[in-house]
Order: sequence, then C-alpha cells, then structure tokens
Amino acid sequence: MWDPFLEPGVLVRHPTAAEWGLGQVQSVAGRKVTVNFESAGKQTIDVSVVSLVFVGDDPRG
Repeated sequence: MWDPFLEPGVLVRHPTAAEWGLGQVQSVAGRKVTVNFESAGKQTIDVSVVSLVFVGDDPRG
C-alpha cells in the first residue's frame, strides 16, 4: 500500500541495504519511489515490496 508520508524531500534508509546510506525521496509515482542514496545514487523502489525506513521522527506517529 502506498504511504502518504513518502513525498519528495523525505529522508529514508533502505531496510536491507544499509551500505546505500541516507536517501532523499526525489519522486513518487504510485508505488514506485525514486530515492537518491548517498552511496548508491538514484534507485527506484517498489514500496509494495520494500518498506523504506524514515530517518528521524516517523511522521506516521
């Protein structure tokens, strides 16, 4: 399911690829989220398969 808190500018980490470093959401198109990671560059993530981890306070409470 699409997460309404995933929007451009949000900082995230990939749950199983810690080596990618910090990522910033660039765009959201349905379940496809493009994230620019420090060490892996731009990656397109299918959020119906991978649950990105919010950095800082989780806006969902």
